[in-house]
Amino acid sequence: MAKLLLNLRNVPDDEADEVRALLDEAKVDYYETRPSIWGISAGGIWLRERDDHARVKPLLDAYQQRRGETARARRAAELADGSGETFATLLRTRPLFVLVTLLGMLAVAALVLLPFLLLSR
Repeated sequence: MAKLLLNLRNVPDDEADEVRALLDEAKVDYYETRPSIWGISAGGIWLRERDDHARVKPLLDAYQQRRGETARARRAAELADGSGETFATLLRTRPLFVLVTLLGMLAVAALVLLPFLLLSR
C-alpha cells in the first residue's frame, strides 16, 4: 500500500528535485501525483511500499535538516552584508504594498473583533 512521503504544496522545484534524487540514490520505488486543476490537491511524492517509509524517513529528515541549516546560513549572510530583505527595506522599496497590506490586516482584525465588541455592550 502506498504512503505519502512529501506533500508538494509550497515546495520549491529544486527541493522536489533533490528529494527525487535522494529517493533514486536510495533505490526506492516511488511515484508522483500532480496538482489538481482546481488547486484542491497540491500533488505529492508517494512511496509504493509502506515498508520503505521507515528506511527513507531518516534520510529525508537528514536532508531537510541540512537544507534548513543552509537556508538559515544564507539568510544570515544576506542580513550581514545588507542584501537581505527586511521590513525596513520593503517599506522603502514598496511603501504602497506595505500600506495596503497593513490596512488589509487591520480590516480583517476589525471584522473578526467587531462582533465581540458589539456583544460586550
